[in-house]
Amino acid sequence: MSLISTLAPSRMNSSAVARPIPRAEPVTIAALPSSSPMFSRTPVFDCVKRCRGRAALYALGRHASATLVAPRCVAVRNGSPMVSESHTGRAYRGERAARAQEARIAAIAERQYGIVTRDQLLGEGFSGDSIDRRLAADRLHPVYRGVYAVGHRLLPTRGRWLAAVFAGGPGAVLSHRAAAALWDLAAIPAITDVTCRSHRRSRPGLRMHEAELPADEITVEQSIPVTTVARTAFDLAAVDDRHRLERTINEAERRALASPTSLAVLLDRHPARRGSVNLRAILAAGQIGRGVAASELELRFASFLDQRGFPRPEHNAPVEAAGRRFVADCLWRSQRLIAELDGHAFHADRESYEGDRARDRVLVAAGWRIVRVTWRQLQNEPDRLAADLRAALARATP
Repeated sequence: MSLISTLAPSRMNSSAVARPIPRAEPVTIAALPSSSPMFSRTPVFDCVKRCRGRAALYALGRHASATLVAPRCVAVRNGSPMVSESHTGRAYRGERAARAQEARIAAIAERQYGIVTRDQLLGEGFSGDSIDRRLAADRLHPVYRGVYAVGHRLLPTRGRWLAAVFAGGPGAVLSHRAAAALWDLAAIPAITDVTCRSHRRSRPGLRMHEAELPADEITVEQSIPVTTVARTAFDLAAVDDRHRLERTINEAERRALASPTSLAVLLDRHPARRGSVNLRAILAAGQIGRGVAASELELRFASFLDQRGFPRPEHNAPVEAAGRRFVADCLWRSQRLIAELDGHAFHADRESYEGDRARDRVLVAAGWRIVRVTWRQLQNEPDRLAADLRAALARATP
């Protein structure tokens, strides 16, 4: 007997009619068809069984909150799907989209030594506001205006070079001593040189040069736009002395670094360029390819010889003696004279010292004369050293 039938008739409204409470229609938790773009089946629907009424929705919400795997859920009543979306699902999709955006930025930076530009991000569909938010959150770090390091401020040397090129605008290239360092022809300089098409302001650590370079004077090396080897040497003629310039050119020749244009062509193309006099003198002397002064002491010695009018020797020249092959620091072949340069750093142990003396003995036995020159002699006794060398060169072997 129902609860309503037990009430006394006097206490009931005469117009009231007792009606049974309808039973709740069964509600089935189901998945949309697999072809639906807004839903794919998740483990939630494997653990929520057939329920009635609100119990089904409660069970679904409880499991969705626990598993964080239900972007959308569907309740089916009388065969009609009712789609709802949980807060967890929205958060999940938002987080996934954010990760995808950061992955796109990281992919660009990975190709560019950790660098991206504002123009590149705008081209990828990022808004200016989203870029600014990343800057405020220290996910992007400004290097130059519109040029950012991704994730942290520490950049490798090539990352700093590429950032400087980007700061120079379209058509900018690494040049001068920085280009020589990229080509492994010189040490890494403290200041990065960039040649750009229009005037750009230099700043600490970055020196801008303005020039419109032809296509055959620029290239890309290790993903960095840079002047060709020949153009690099041509630019260095304006800032380096003759001996350092010759050393750079010799090293490029020794390593057979090719360029679309030769130094002679560049001299004809830019005849009034600063440093062209030294460059013409080097080419006219015919010393290119005869070896390279490999140390600072050798470079100083070469300058010493030129200043005092000595004939130019061969640097790091091969010598055959007693069936063995040696390399002489400085060689006057016709006079059979060798100058060996002893920097203190090269004789830090007894074994090296003994090896040099054994080498000297073999060369002397083969008819070569050897003069050893130290940094101290070159620095403190240049006149006496010059006199001894003149005497040695005058004693040509018959």
